[in-house]
Amino acid sequence: MGSFDWSYTFGLFADADLWRAALLVVELAVSAWVISTALGLLVALAQQSRLRPLRLFAAGYVWFFRSLPLLVLLIFVYNSPQLFPDLRPLLSSPFAAGLVALVLSETAYIAEIHRGGLLAVGKDQGEAAQALGIPYAGVQRHVVVPQAFRVALPALGNEFISILKLTSLVSSISLAELLLVGQRLYTQNFLVLETLLAVAVYYVLLVTLFDRLRALLERRLDVRKRRTKAAVDTTPEGGEVLAAPRRTRPRTPHEGEAVVRARGLRKSFGTVSVLNGVDLDVHRGEVVAVIGPSGSGKTTLVRTLNHLEQPDAGSVEIDGRPMGGRDRELTAQRRRVGMVFQRFNLFPHRTALQNITLAPLQQRLYDGRLAAEGRARELLRKVGMDAHAHKYPHQLSGGQQQRVAIARALAMDPSVLLFDEPTSALDPELVGEVLSVMSELAADGTTMVVVTHEMRFAREVADWVVFMDQGRVVVQGPPETVFDNSGEPRLERFFAAISAA
Repeated sequence: MGSFDWSYTFGLFADADLWRAALLVVELAVSAWVISTALGLLVALAQQSRLRPLRLFAAGYVWFFRSLPLLVLLIFVYNSPQLFPDLRPLLSSPFAAGLVALVLSETAYIAEIHRGGLLAVGKDQGEAAQALGIPYAGVQRHVVVPQAFRVALPALGNEFISILKLTSLVSSISLAELLLVGQRLYTQNFLVLETLLAVAVYYVLLVTLFDRLRALLERRLDVRKRRTKAAVDTTPEGGEVLAAPRRTRPRTPHEGEAVVRARGLRKSFGTVSVLNGVDLDVHRGEVVAVIGPSGSGKTTLVRTLNHLEQPDAGSVEIDGRPMGGRDRELTAQRRRVGMVFQRFNLFPHRTALQNITLAPLQQRLYDGRLAAEGRARELLRKVGMDAHAHKYPHQLSGGQQQRVAIARALAMDPSVLLFDEPTSALDPELVGEVLSVMSELAADGTTMVVVTHEMRFAREVADWVVFMDQGRVVVQGPPETVFDNSGEPRLERFFAAISAA
C-alpha cells in the first residue's frame, strides 16, 4: 500500500506556477463577475420594460443561455473564429474566449438575481421618486437599483463563488488555470491525490477570501448598521401629543386664481369605477380637505392630480397648464405638484438630508450641493427635524419620517402640496405633531389638498371641504356648511359612523 506524500503537497504551496494559475483564476472570475453583474442589471431592467420587443429579447436571452451548458458554450466560443474570421482578434486567446463564454452564460443567471432584487423594492419607492419629478433613469439609478443591489448582494456573492469554481472548465480550451496546471503536474509524477488536494486548498483559500470581502461589502451597504450622532428631538414625542390643529389665519375664499383645476375625472380599475366625473378647483393659498368613507375615491383623486394614476377621461390643469403627455413632459410637470404619502415613502438608503436634496440636485434647482443642503436644513428646521438631518429613516419614528417627507416635498417649491391621508399610518400619540406642521404650512399660505380622516383638522384648518362617496363629489363648501348645515343623508351617515368608531 502506498503512502500519502505530505511533503510534496505542502511543497506545492510554494510552487510559482500554481500561484500564477491562482492569480489567473482570480482575474478571470472577477472580470466575468463584474461584467456579468453590469450586463445582468441591464437585462433585468429590460425584462421590466414597457416595450414588449425589449422584454421578449431579454426573456429570450435568459432562457437560451441558462439552457446551454457552459462547457458546450466554451468550446463553441473558442472555435467560433473558424466560422466567423472577424472574431479572431477578439477571441485570440483561451483567456478571452473563456471570459466571453462566462459572461454570456453568467449574465443570464445574474439577470434573474437582479430581477429578484428589483421586484423586492416596493412600488411606492418608484412612485415617491416620480412624484418628485425625477426622470426614469434617475429613479432607477438613485432609488431603485441601490436598494435592489443591496437585496441581491448575498446571491450575487454566491454567484461569484460559482464563477470562481467554474473557471476550472476553461481548462478544456487550454487555459493554464489551477486545474490544468495541477493536471500537468500529476501526469509527470503520478501523485494525483497529493496534487489535487493542494489545488483544492487553493480554491478554498480563494473562496474564503472573497466570501469575507463580500461580507464586508454587505455590512458597508447596510445602513441599519451605520452609526449617527446622537440628537435630541426638538418636538415632544413618545406619548406627549402636540397642540391640536387650529386656525391662525382668516379663511381663504374659494375664488381667485385656480392653482388646480380638474374637470370630469374618471378612473376605473378593471370593472370597478373609482372616479365618476369629478370636478375640483383649488385656489392659491387655499387648504382643501377631502373626506369620505373608505373606497370613495379620495386617494385615487389626489393620485390623478399629479398623474401617478392616469385618468381614463377628464383633464387636470396645474397653474393653467394641462397635466399629461409623454414621460419627459410629465416628469417636468410633476415638479409643480408636491406629494406626501400615507406611508411616508422615504428612501431608506438615504439620510433625512439626502432624501430632501436628491430631487433638487437631480433637477439643478439650486446652485450646487451646498445651496441645496442649506435649503434642506431650513426645511428641516421648519418641520422641527433639524437635529436629525443625518439619521436614516429606520432611526426615526413614524411622525418624524412624515415630517421629513413633508420637507422633501417642499424642497421642490411646488405650486400645490398633496397629502394622501398623512396621519393614517401613525400611532395616535404621533398624529398631533404632523397635523401641527400642516397647520403651520396652512398659516404660511401653502396651497394644499389633504385627503384626511382627521375631522378636527378639516373643520379647524381647511378653507374648503369636499365630501366624496362612490367616486363622486356629493357635498362641498366651507367647513361650517359641510359639518353643520349640509342636510345630505350620506354625509350624515358618514359622520355618525365616525362618531361611533
